[in-house]
Order: sequence, then C-alpha cells, then structure tokens
Amino acid sequence: MTDTVSVSSPRREVTRHKLLDAAAQVFAEVGFDAASVEAICERAGFTRGAFYSNFESKNELFLALVAAVSSDRVRIVRERIAELRCRAEVRAASGDVMALLQQVLDFDTADGASVLLMSEIRIHALRDPELATAYLAQDDELHRQVTEIIEDIAAARMIAFRIPADRAARLLLTAWEAAAIRGMMRGLSEVERRRAVSEELARVAQIVIQPVDAEG
Repeated sequence: MTDTVSVSSPRREVTRHKLLDAAAQVFAEVGFDAASVEAICERAGFTRGAFYSNFESKNELFLALVAAVSSDRVRIVRERIAELRCRAEVRAASGDVMALLQQVLDFDTADGASVLLMSEIRIHALRDPELATAYLAQDDELHRQVTEIIEDIAAARMIAFRIPADRAARLLLTAWEAAAIRGMMRGLSEVERRRAVSEELARVAQIVIQPVDAEG
C-alpha cells in the first residue's frame, strides 16, 4: 500500500498542477461562471475522471487556485526582497527608490491573464466568505513584505515618509494594482501598462515620500 501511494503521489501532483494552470487560463479568459469543467479538462488534456479524482467541484478547484496564486505572489516578493538585500541595493545611497519598489512589485502588470485572474478572484471573494478569508490572508502577507522593504529603504536614509510605512505600502500596492486594471480596460500593450503603472506609482510617491536632506 505504501509503495502504491509513493509512486502515484508525484503523478497526482503533476495532474493537479496542470489542472490548476489550465483553470487559471480559462477563468481569466471567460470568468468563473462561464468556465466549465469540460473546458478546463480540455485545456489541461485530461478527462473529467482525472478532474474529479483531484477536485470535488469547480469551487474546490477555484479555492486551490487562489491558494496557489497567493503563494506565488508572496513568494515572488520575498525572493526579490532577499535578492535586493543580498546585492545591498537597499542601502545604495544613490539608488532610485521607485526603481527598487518596482523591482519588488513587478508582478501581474504585464501579464494580462494574471490581471484578469486576480480581478476574477476579487469578485468572488466579495461573495464567498471562505474565499475572502484566503484572499485577505494573502493580501495581508503581501502588504507586510512590502512594508518591510519600505522600512529598509527608510532606515538606510534614502528617503523618509510623511505617513507610517505600512500605510505607504498599502497606498503603493493599491495604486499598482488599480493602474494595471485600468491599463487592461484601456487595451494598453504590456509596455504601455508598465509605463502607466510606473507613472501612477510616481504620483503616489510624491504624496507619501519625503526626500531626506543630503546633509541630514
């Protein structure tokens, strides 16, 4: 019995990942309500039997997808923060503050499918308490990570903030995602969306960031 489980588990994980990847594409393209189990299976190259051996329903798949997307977003931010710290860029006296923040936050903006998927997740989180809990937990962790990098930059005396770092992080995250969504609605290209997001961040920065006097 043990040998059977150990052999089948990796294969099962591969199947789950393929179904999740396919679901992300289908949900982004047509939305949760219009997405059928059949369409997800066809995109993944599996039968309905493979689907129901991994997920009891489309709702369960959606919750699993939210957890996977949330983990990826937080992981990306953590890795970028760690990389910046290792390269000592946070402490660079001549560093470009907005460039640093963009390196940390640069996810979802250029990938139109990701913007659509996150919007779909938010819509359903408004209606589903269980999904809302999962989404807010990811959002809180993302906010905490961005707050940390902002505090690192402030501690290095590259900049000061007119408001607490956690509020500055929240404003920057909100501006980042809102600009990405507006860019999608306006039909901007990936390059144009990146530029629009950068410009929006710069406007928010003018409100929250207070340059430190060179002699301070």
